[in-house]
Amino acid sequence: MPQYGPRPLPPHAPPLPKQPQGIPWPTREWPRDCPKTSGDPSESMAVIEAFFDPREETRLGTTHALLVVQQGSLVAERYGPGGEASKPLSSWSMAKSILHAWVGILVGEGRLQWDSPAPIPEWQAPEDPRRAITLDQLLRMSSGLEFNEIYEDHSGSDAIEMLFRGGREDVAHYAAAKPLMAAPGTLWNYSSGTSNIIARLSQSAVQLTGDAFIASLRERLLDPIGAKSFTPQVDGRGTWIASSFASCTAQDFARFGLLCLRDGCWEETRILPPGWIDYARTPTAYSGGEYGAHFWISTDGSGVFSCNGFRSQYIVIVPERDLIVVRLGDSESDQKGALLTALQQLTQLYPLLDEAQP
Repeated sequence: MPQYGPRPLPPHAPPLPKQPQGIPWPTREWPRDCPKTSGDPSESMAVIEAFFDPREETRLGTTHALLVVQQGSLVAERYGPGGEASKPLSSWSMAKSILHAWVGILVGEGRLQWDSPAPIPEWQAPEDPRRAITLDQLLRMSSGLEFNEIYEDHSGSDAIEMLFRGGREDVAHYAAAKPLMAAPGTLWNYSSGTSNIIARLSQSAVQLTGDAFIASLRERLLDPIGAKSFTPQVDGRGTWIASSFASCTAQDFARFGLLCLRDGCWEETRILPPGWIDYARTPTAYSGGEYGAHFWISTDGSGVFSCNGFRSQYIVIVPERDLIVVRLGDSESDQKGALLTALQQLTQLYPLLDEAQP
């Protein structure tokens, strides 16, 4: 299996499980029976209900949707105010992880080189030090580019300027025009601008923009897994704003989570190159072990990795339990800790794989 990046997967990280025999893939609809799952369903449902309890709203925020998938089956699904099964809900930065999957397809085809300097037009002057930035460094948020990722305080926010103000017509150029604040590979700095640079780079690789590009993205990545509700947005130049915005139903977010949990395979087809998801869950230097390649990583040794979005949107992927939890809603920054604790409590109610066997 290819190894992308200079670091191997940590030895404690559990392998990605395969789809259990007899459980159909949810390309059209989710199977809802999981005969191998043990545990007390009433206990897990009580924990799930707490997310929607008005008395808990000041602690956890508002939850619009909460789904649990174990061993390929949808075992719990609950919607609150503002959510329903057919309604697309905001992802914000969870879209970054979907971008990572799309880039994996192009890396697998040789259209993009993960370990080579990224051919970004703004960086091609002979003496420009940004010419050395690789795709790997962009995916790992370690390009060294200056970018101020804040939302609560609008002053000095590159994210707000790029998405809603002067940079919104050409988001990739806004980000690519930023100077270096550190040598590439020596600083971790989370940046939505980085994702939009990657999105434009991927479009150049397939020579498509706008609606034609979105059609290709759907045909090659989203439609094969049944995620037909995913609605990416493009800017005035036709660049996919892959940092943000894209909405999707909770069930379709869970489908993407299952694609990642199954190592990029779906039904009888390999969609992502082997090892690409392991690359995503390999820690990036200087990130404190919390970030991989456009995915977040738990630092507790559990091997959990996740897609995270602004105001606490999550696709939590738990390989050792063959488990996915999707939470969509609206939480303040000071509620995030309690929410993450509640999500961890929920995941631990579902058995480890070796405990779930009949």
